[in-house]
Amino acid sequence: MTTGSTPNADDLEKELLGFLEGHTGTPWEADTDLFAAGGLSSLFAMQLVVHLEKTYTIAVRGADLRLDNFRTVRRMAGLVDRLRRPAPGNHDG
Repeated sequence: MTTGSTPNADDLEKELLGFLEGHTGTPWEADTDLFAAGGLSSLFAMQLVVHLEKTYTIAVRGADLRLDNFRTVRRMAGLVDRLRRPAPGNHDG
């Protein structure tokens, strides 16, 4: 996403925590292992990928689809932040 209103890491975490709570009915901490705690199923994880892609205008592909990137809200926010940055050597725009 390249807009001036790009959320920072704290805002990303808050939004993701709200999304998860809204869909699971459970409040979560940013560093809780969602899979170990029983908060995510593989089906819901795919819904989460779609949410991240649509909300933050990113593409989660290949190696980025690793479970570890979705284990905690903090890791998801880090993934979104990394995917929003231009690739090294990409001088488009």
